[in-house]
Amino acid sequence: MDNLFILLLLPVLGALVLAFVRQAKTAKQLALLLSLVTLACTIPFWVGFVPDASMQFEQRFAWIPALGIHFHIGIDGISLPLVLLTNGLIPLIILAAFNYDYKGGFYALVLFMQAGLLLVFTALDAFAFYVGWEVALIPIYFICALWGGENRIRVTLKFFIYTFLGSLFMLVAIIYLHLQVPSGDYALASFYQLALDSGTQRWIFWAFFLAFAIKMPIFPFHTWQPDTYTEAPTAGTMLLAGIMLKMGVYGVIRWLIPVAPLGFAAYGQLALVLCVIGVVYASIIAFRQQDVKRLVAYSSIAHVGLIGAGVFAWNVQGVQGAIIQMVNHGINVVGLFFVLDIVIRRLGTRELAAMGGIAKPAPALAVMFLILVMGAVGLPLTNGFIGEFLLLLGIYEYGIWYAAFGGLTLILGAVYMLRLYQNSMLGDVNAQTAVFPDVKGTEWAVLTILVVLVVGIGVYPKSLLDVSEAAVTDLIDKVNLINK
Repeated sequence: MDNLFILLLLPVLGALVLAFVRQAKTAKQLALLLSLVTLACTIPFWVGFVPDASMQFEQRFAWIPALGIHFHIGIDGISLPLVLLTNGLIPLIILAAFNYDYKGGFYALVLFMQAGLLLVFTALDAFAFYVGWEVALIPIYFICALWGGENRIRVTLKFFIYTFLGSLFMLVAIIYLHLQVPSGDYALASFYQLALDSGTQRWIFWAFFLAFAIKMPIFPFHTWQPDTYTEAPTAGTMLLAGIMLKMGVYGVIRWLIPVAPLGFAAYGQLALVLCVIGVVYASIIAFRQQDVKRLVAYSSIAHVGLIGAGVFAWNVQGVQGAIIQMVNHGINVVGLFFVLDIVIRRLGTRELAAMGGIAKPAPALAVMFLILVMGAVGLPLTNGFIGEFLLLLGIYEYGIWYAAFGGLTLILGAVYMLRLYQNSMLGDVNAQTAVFPDVKGTEWAVLTILVVLVVGIGVYPKSLLDVSEAAVTDLIDKVNLINK
């Protein structure tokens, strides 16, 4: 089955069903089943995908014809990896939430958010893209506000205001671009064909950039992220870090740079500098953290800063590195937050100083955590290595000093991640960690799958790189031709 519309509809239908389920056990089992069905329906798109520059599996029908709005969706080599990431991680995130007694409403919000994410990654109409962008925001707001930590209301409100205001700037730009299209539609292809003057493209660049930079987040638009990641329930943190922040990077690749190439020519270097500053800044802050969730939250800012720098370098190596690293970062960060969730639930604390020696009573957890940490710091034969290598190569082609400072993420990342591992897993046990239970039940399934992905992609990244290469090369060539 290769009907893309059905792939987007399945999570919506699943959310509607789960909204009425009141028993926690039934809700979690049904949510897992529905997410696995969606994942199974994703496989034909991967198997049937032809790795060229064309848009495939397109579907289009009139949505609001009087306003030129069409529901137009499709997949190419840039969007397919993110569709696979979304539908692959959702079952794992649901399975990771089995340790909590969430009822159907929680899982309904997760699946509804999945539908919004899929629409963002497949939309070929700016109105549909914006609807997906906002639809993905609403469920995660309620997930964090209803099931978050002690300061969840204040933190979640800040997150909502940040992202919503950024989205309004993008909406203004979308409406303006729509008014310039001779056919009066919102089609991505129509936006690409607009020949706007440099001054117009400059403000359009910033209107889109603010929305995407907040979502990623890029320095200095990151201030909502550490608090939100820390206060959100673990499943919410996984959704935010594993999938949602990729919306911003994808938006830069698909919408920002190709729609406003002259604006990118004027301000792309500044955007790249902000990304590199974020790499160094977040890495230094991460090293000083004692709260383990905040440590990984700041590490996520550093990793996304490098991904953003690779995109703004705008060459094949940088953009391809960004695409594969978005997938790798999603896998690694979900694994890291899940391990920390296991530790926090068992010990009742997020403080690193209260941990230590967990590897002795829980060797299986320690081994799996170590593999995830190695993937996060980009050691060879793990998934993070090929992504960071391509990113740094792309940034090096743009400028050696940008690569030198961006490359600090390898050194600083190893410092704070190995410090996290050493202080939590190694050393002497204390009264609490001496009786720490090892991995059990669904924890085995989640961690085993994530570890296999870390090693599998690290050993054989070609399958993902082949998917994106033609589409990336074609898009870069088109933008560079305009900027010559």
